[in-house]
Amino acid sequence: MIPQKWLSIVVAFAPGLLFAQTGASQKDLPALIQVATGNSLVLETKASGTIEYRCSKAQDPLTTYKWVMVGPRADLSDQGGEKIGDYSGPPARWTHKDGSFVTGSQVAVSPNSSKNIPLQLVKTDVSGGLGALTAISYVQRVNTKGGVAPSKKCSVDNVGEKAEVKYSAEYRFWKTN
Repeated sequence: MIPQKWLSIVVAFAPGLLFAQTGASQKDLPALIQVATGNSLVLETKASGTIEYRCSKAQDPLTTYKWVMVGPRADLSDQGGEKIGDYSGPPARWTHKDGSFVTGSQVAVSPNSSKNIPLQLVKTDVSGGLGALTAISYVQRVNTKGGVAPSKKCSVDNVGEKAEVKYSAEYRFWKTN
């Protein structure tokens, strides 16, 4: 833990970097998306954006149609509401305004009601640049709102149609101790 007298120096030195001690603790989250012991939470962001879906013919059985996720786009903000980065995919990629970035692969999901995209745990594949996202080991998506596939029917009549659905979430970034 960083002593309070040093916290303002660290934040002033690394703007946009938040040593999070707020929000839900690990024990309040489903076991599937909890980060492994030996990692520390170093950055917590709020995301606001859209997830694009496309009406597509299913491969099996060939007579069904469904909304398929094309990819997300979101702004990442610090706790004060200042934009500090972006999220996009696929592949899942978080970028920070300092030039650092992380890409990752989903490890697990946990439902968060039928009206919200699931909570998620991502293991880092690549971490680059020097900054807030350097050496990140895991990313959690928590407190999701919205983002589920459109309720509009997907059929032969609208195959190929795209729809953007608004969503918000918090992304938590973890480093190995």
